[in-house]
Amino acid sequence: MLSDTMVVLHGNSNHTLAADICSDLGLEPGRAEVTRFPDGEISVSLGEDVRGKDVFIVQSTCPPVNENLMELLVMIDCVKRSSAARITAVIPY
Repeated sequence: MLSDTMVVLHGNSNHTLAADICSDLGLEPGRAEVTRFPDGEISVSLGEDVRGKDVFIVQSTCPPVNENLMELLVMIDCVKRSSAARITAVIPY
């Protein structure tokens, strides 16, 4: 089953595209919570195990570019620390 080997996550910039991709693949979107502290620091918490899976992170760089890009980088770091087999960033324009 595809959901045993692959996870599609998304940041706050493109929920709709991630949902469409998951629908086409027959997957449920992965669970990740992205929060911001009062000082602007970003925190990502994964709601599922990604160990050994191929993880695709959908995050566009539309305005605010800096915030969306930093969110993507923090998500990549979180997934990497969670031992994902492979990480692919899907960055639509």
